[in-house]
Amino acid sequence: MRRYAVLPLALLLAGGTLALAVVAVAVGSAAIDPPLVGRIVLHALLPGTIGADWPAGAERIVLELRLPRVVLGILTGAGLAVVGVVLQAVTRNPLADPYLFGVSAGASVGAVAVIAHLGAFAGPFTLPVAAFLGALASLVLTLSVAAGAGGRPARDRLVLAGVAVSFVLMALTNFLIFSGDQRAAHSMLFWTMGGLGLAQWRLLAWPLAVVAAALVLAMLAARRLDALALGDQAAASLGIDVARLRLGLFALCALVTGTLVALAGAIGFVGLMVPHAVRALAGGRHALLLPLAALAGACLLTAVDILARILLAPQELPIGIITGAIGGVFFVLMMRLGRI
Repeated sequence: MRRYAVLPLALLLAGGTLALAVVAVAVGSAAIDPPLVGRIVLHALLPGTIGADWPAGAERIVLELRLPRVVLGILTGAGLAVVGVVLQAVTRNPLADPYLFGVSAGASVGAVAVIAHLGAFAGPFTLPVAAFLGALASLVLTLSVAAGAGGRPARDRLVLAGVAVSFVLMALTNFLIFSGDQRAAHSMLFWTMGGLGLAQWRLLAWPLAVVAAALVLAMLAARRLDALALGDQAAASLGIDVARLRLGLFALCALVTGTLVALAGAIGFVGLMVPHAVRALAGGRHALLLPLAALAGACLLTAVDILARILLAPQELPIGIITGAIGGVFFVLMMRLGRI
């Protein structure tokens, strides 16, 4: 895609995300007309501009239940997409993804250990801290397993190591769930498959700050990511401290993944699909790829959240089931096209 087409693509993704957000707030067990959704949100943002001639229950549903959920979905989709872009550049592996690399599974172990056994030992930051530590530990473990006897991870071994680590950590997560309070086992198992039901305004400041900071830092490192994508020698020839940069970006990916998993559970394949799709449209320059991927991830997860609430209404599907199904089809399609 030529550069002049990038702005229309960005506007299309932003507009699509906004439209899907309105639909996501409107649909549910108690349907609310989209125009009414807009009026309620406008009244909340600019009090006194319009009269509040709607039931108090509708306002509560929009502002306290559904809107925080939509915001969390947007942040989660954007954050996972950015992590996928960064991991694929840092590892030079087109299959890099926080889910396939075991990062999400490690974050789930940390979060479930807190929920089921340890309790809030660090106050409100306990869950994200535990998820971050689990994500970081799993990423280190995956890289160590992939390195083998050679000392450096081979590209073709990274995904195999990630899948192996993922299975072990998923088994550990399930053990922690079923060895804990059985009354909470079902809700924790649902959460591990991905969901936005925990969204509350008081909990959104942390993921907002982390995702925004990650996007800014990744954008600042865009040229270095371009160089890394060409190989370590090319990056080193440009004066880049490859080991230090890679370590910092891995820690950043673990922080974002751990934060999002702590609130939304393990949602797979967003970080794999979105970078590939956007790269095919806008090219591989990370200065363009990163913000477009963030918009596309937000748009995708908002659409998936709508599907999760209407496919088996009034029952809600875990989001991870839908992203897993879409990701599997995407994976097969990419293989058939020879892209991976």
